[in-house]
Amino acid sequence: MNKEDICFMSAFEMREKIKNQELTSVEITETIIERIEKINPKINAYCTIAFDMARETAKKIDDSIKNGEDPKELMGIPTSIKDLMLLKGVRTTYGSLLYENFIPEEDEIVVKRLKNAGCVIIGKTNTPEFGHVALTNNKIFGETLNPWDTETNSGGSSGGAAASIAAGIGTLALGSDGGGSIRIPSSCCGVYGLKPTFGRIPRYPHDFLSFWSMDHYGPIVRYVIDAALMLNVMKGYSPADINSLPDDNIDYVKELAETPKKLKIGYSMTLGFGKALEDEIKENILDSIHKFEQFGWNVEDSNLKIKNPGKAFKTLVSIGYAYDLQKTFTENPDILTVDLNSIIRLGLDTNSMNIEKARDQRKRLYEETYQYFKNYDILITPTTPCPAFKPGWLESGTTFPTIGKKALSTLDWITYTFPFNMTGLPAATIPSGWTKSGLPIGMQIVGKRFDEKTVLQVSKAFEDVSPWQQKRPTFN
Repeated sequence: MNKEDICFMSAFEMREKIKNQELTSVEITETIIERIEKINPKINAYCTIAFDMARETAKKIDDSIKNGEDPKELMGIPTSIKDLMLLKGVRTTYGSLLYENFIPEEDEIVVKRLKNAGCVIIGKTNTPEFGHVALTNNKIFGETLNPWDTETNSGGSSGGAAASIAAGIGTLALGSDGGGSIRIPSSCCGVYGLKPTFGRIPRYPHDFLSFWSMDHYGPIVRYVIDAALMLNVMKGYSPADINSLPDDNIDYVKELAETPKKLKIGYSMTLGFGKALEDEIKENILDSIHKFEQFGWNVEDSNLKIKNPGKAFKTLVSIGYAYDLQKTFTENPDILTVDLNSIIRLGLDTNSMNIEKARDQRKRLYEETYQYFKNYDILITPTTPCPAFKPGWLESGTTFPTIGKKALSTLDWITYTFPFNMTGLPAATIPSGWTKSGLPIGMQIVGKRFDEKTVLQVSKAFEDVSPWQQKRPTFN
C-alpha cells in the first residue's frame, strides 16, 4: 500500500488495520505528518500543529494493542480540531488577534471524548475570526485555500477542517456549524459533513454568546461511515451543557447496514425565499435526487415555501457578537476584521423589540419545518448556490460573486444552510458531482429533529450509488 492510499483511507478501514497491526498508528501518523509538511504550506488548512502530542499518542495506542488491551472506538486515527474548540496545552486562537497567544488549560468535552476514544490529535485547523463568516481567513494565519483550486477559498467557517480532509492530510476532523460552517466548506471541498441535532454533541466550556443557541459540533470526513464512528463517540448528555441531549443509545455504524424500505423525500431549489442558484448546481442536484428512486423511495418537489428568516438570523447573531466584543469594538476596532465590526455595529444598534421579533420569527420557522416533516422524511436542497470562489478580503470586507444579475450577499451564500441552525434540525452535505471547471458540488440532506439515523442512512445510500472518494485533488 502506498503512502497516498494510507492518507485517503477511511477511518473505519484504518481502525481495523491498526487493531490487527497490519498498519501501526505510528506508521499512519508519520505518513500523515509527512504529507502535512508537503501539502499544508500550499493550502493552509492547519494553523497550529501538534505533532509531538500526536506521536506520543500513536505510540501509546500501539503499545496498548501489543499488551492485549481492549481496543478503543477510534484508536490511532489522525484527527484535527477546529481552532474554535479548546485543546489543552495547544494554542487556541479563535482566529482572532485577541487570543493570538492563548493556551487552554483544559479540553472541551467533545475533545476529551475524542481523546478517550483513542484519536491521535494532530493539530488545529484554520477558521475565520470567531467563526463569523462562511469563508476562511483571519489576521493571524491568513486564508485557507481550496485543494481543488487554490485560486478559490475553502468555504467556512470550518474551512481548514474540510480542506484537510479533501487534501488527505487528516482522516477525521471536528468542525462546528452556526449557520452552515460544517456543510458549506464540506461542499466547497468535496467531502462529507454532518451537523447533528442541536444539543446532540455537548459544547463546554464555551464562553461566547454568539451562535450560542444555534452552534452544532459535528464530523467532517471522506466516508459516511466515518461520520457515524465519530458521532457514536461524541454524542451524549453532559450536565455541563444546558442544551445537551440524553444519549439516544443508537449505534450509528450498525444502523448504516440497513437501508430504509420506504421514505418520502421532498426537494426544494429555493426553500421559498432563495434568490439565486447557478444553473449548473441546480441541474446536478435535480439529477442526483432522482438516484434515490432506485431504492423505491418516493421523490417529489415539495413546493416548500419558507418565509425568509434572514433578518431574524442576522439579528440573533449580531447581538451575540455585540455582547461578546463590545469593549474591543469601542476601544480597539482595528484589531477585528471589517466584516466582524459590521456585525457588532448591527448588534449594538438593535433594540429589544427587534430581538423579540427575531425570536418570534425563529419560532415560526420551526413551525414551518415541523409542518413539512409531517409529510416528508427528508428534505433535499443544494448546499450552496454556487461552488467555491475567490472572495475579496479582510481590509475591505468580503465580496461575493454574481449569479445572473444577482450579486450575492453573505445571507445569499448561506441561504440553504442557516435556517436549519435556527431550527436545530440535523443536516448533512454530500458530494454530488463536479462543475465543468472541476469544483465540487454539494447536496444537502435535512432530517427530522433527533433523526440523524435517517440522514446518515440516506447519505450512505447515495454514497453507494454515487461514490466520489477515488477522485483526489492534485498538487504541483
